[in-house]
Amino acid sequence: MQTAENGDQNLPRLLHISGDFPDSVQPFKTPVIRSFVDLTAQDFDHLVYSLNREPLSASKIVQRALGLSLPTDQTISSQAFEYGRAIAYKAPGRGLLHESMLIQLGDYIADNIASHDRQPDMIVPHKLTIEGIAAHRVAERTGLPYSLTIQGNTDRKILGARPDLRAKFREIYHEAKSVFVLTPVARDAIETLLGQRPDRARLLPAPTDLDEPLLPSTGGSGVISVFHLKNHKVKNLDTLARAAHILHERGNSEPINIVGAGTPEETETCQTMIAKAPQMNLVGGRDRAALRSYMNKAKALVMPSRAESFGLVFVEALFSGLPIIYPAGTAIDGYFDGLPFALRVDARSPEAIADAIAQAIEHEADMKAALADWQQTNDAKQFTRPAIAATLRQGWSDALSLTGSFASIDAAAPASDIASRSGS
Repeated sequence: MQTAENGDQNLPRLLHISGDFPDSVQPFKTPVIRSFVDLTAQDFDHLVYSLNREPLSASKIVQRALGLSLPTDQTISSQAFEYGRAIAYKAPGRGLLHESMLIQLGDYIADNIASHDRQPDMIVPHKLTIEGIAAHRVAERTGLPYSLTIQGNTDRKILGARPDLRAKFREIYHEAKSVFVLTPVARDAIETLLGQRPDRARLLPAPTDLDEPLLPSTGGSGVISVFHLKNHKVKNLDTLARAAHILHERGNSEPINIVGAGTPEETETCQTMIAKAPQMNLVGGRDRAALRSYMNKAKALVMPSRAESFGLVFVEALFSGLPIIYPAGTAIDGYFDGLPFALRVDARSPEAIADAIAQAIEHEADMKAALADWQQTNDAKQFTRPAIAATLRQGWSDALSLTGSFASIDAAAPASDIASRSGS
């Protein structure tokens, strides 16, 4: 029986290291990295080491801070799951012992893969500032190359908070055989701090199952925002409620409906936050098909998040025929500059958010007409799963070809052709 650890001998083997992969320890993580793996499963033999950080006891923190070693069996454990191994590693919060604990994790991974009959051809860490440290250690120990994925929110936050590790992050970034970045704004931030690579990092949108264009419909009902209510802080519901109050005071009472599930406690908290904006409503969650239809019948999506690594809901809205209002400096900022159906706002300013909502309501027909045209362009196609798979395939195969282990895979070739031409 083929398992993740023995894999397909005819395909190049990629060892993914990710803290954002649903696994047997934490099954409800965001599915983006799993989607990258699934989209290219016919082209590469994927083995995933899924990371789960657990708290380190105070006594062990002191022991480690004093320079004393901690036995690996006291800090790291793992178990098999469908895609590979789910690894639980103990480390302090707030960035304490950040580098040293991740180097120890890298040593664990290097020792673990050495016991396999088949070795990876390349390592793929899915964040620079966490997984990248562990993968760099594995590369030092094994001589394996690595291809890096950079996610916006966490990587930017840690880069800003740890200038003492910036030289290390720069080394990891520039030694990667290829680099993907989810958004233009994240790439710009990384290049400002770490310098631009000669082969500049490739943009890699996050994939969604809602990537079939649905023609916009005019005469929409209300403006919507979409998020689970537990995330109301990062989704900036308090500022959106102040913007709605401003609109109400101006005499604009177009409904603003919050689509998303929540516990009774979360619902009560959010209801209190929107109390001064009578046109705001908590309408509960929707399944995927119902969400797409609900989006198509609205006037605009507004989600002025404080921080987003990507913000899939914006792309889902556009493919559902719905113009968007998105936050400057985060999420999908940089992908839609100057396009009339995508309004960029300062998420800190309720007045700016209110003005954008009013503009979207007033110019609904024009914005949706422009969106309908965009849905048929190559710019739109870059957000579809086939295009994302092709981008991954090309970047990873180019990185592998630099090592001489595998010939470069033709990104445009059918998956069956690619599989037949990939040697071991």
